Amino acid sequence: MSHEVVVIEGDGIGREVVPAAVEVLEALPVDFEFVAAEAGDETREATGEALPDATYDLAADADATLFGAAGETAADVILPLREAVDSFVNVRPAKAYPGVDALRPGTDVVFLRENTEGVYAGHEDRLSEGLSTLTRVVTSSASRELAEYACEFVTDGRGPAGDPEEGFTVAHKANVMRETDGRFREAVLAVAEERGVDADEELMDAFATKLPLDPSQYGVIVCPNLAGDVLSDLAAGLVGGLGLLPSANVGHDNALFEPVHGTAPDIAGEGVANPTAAILSAAMLVEYLGHVPEGQQVRNAVEGVLSDGPRTGDLGGSATTDEVTAAVVDRL
Repeated sequence: MSHEVVVIEGDGIGREVVPAAVEVLEALPVDFEFVAAEAGDETREATGEALPDATYDLAADADATLFGAAGETAADVILPLREAVDSFVNVRPAKAYPGVDALRPGTDVVFLRENTEGVYAGHEDRLSEGLSTLTRVVTSSASRELAEYACEFVTDGRGPAGDPEEGFTVAHKANVMRETDGRFREAVLAVAEERGVDADEELMDAFATKLPLDPSQYGVIVCPNLAGDVLSDLAAGLVGGLGLLPSANVGHDNALFEPVHGTAPDIAGEGVANPTAAILSAAMLVEYLGHVPEGQQVRNAVEGVLSDGPRTGDLGGSATTDEVTAAVVDRL
């Protein structure tokens, strides 16, 4: 069975790390049909649109999409792409690997972030010269859908501990945002109780303090949209940087995979970008398509290269993107 995967390199180092991830996918005994598509700053300059309708339609109809990064047009690209794949949850693992100089070597957490609502719903207004507003949107249905995914995630043993009894932590700010985060909290905890899944809770500001001090006390964290974005980036600082963090935007019948990092314009075009996050995103893509052993093979190969080298400059080495990619393929 062939899987159609749309490949959108985007801008900056996306044009370097996405081809690296595709090279790794091509080394697997899995039949992929790659379809190239364009989006981002350069696409807007050339066509007038950051995300052409053709790209949107390709992502909506494919089995999965692999995306790099976009520059100033990021919001105009990634938010509609998540809509195209009907994504309701953003999965962001943050793990410290052997051989990487991590601030907290014991870090191994997964953020399950609501992916459609909150302050990212896009309801902003400039009411006057000195006043702007932002409307936060939280629905019980989206919160429950995220919670149902979280319950399945931990029950299936996909959390860091691999133990369904570990459950998950709900990070929120319901003590202040009583109506919005209050609704989110109530819905998530209600689903966990219905499913018989253990769920504790933490105020997100307290969580932001406790995670760097002792990340081992957490496993799977369920949180609203903005909180998931910020807190997962905080976790990146504990494991060695954004160059190590993959992500998945999961929908009901489709998904979009992307490294968490941006376009890195300071090193774009120099061939020294760290491809790890993009390759690990590709591993998540492979697993999503049902090839779990092959996805684990990619993960094992990446961990071996991170441990033994070669490494790119952000991890203290001097290797190029191509050299790291070749080392991963060799291990495969």
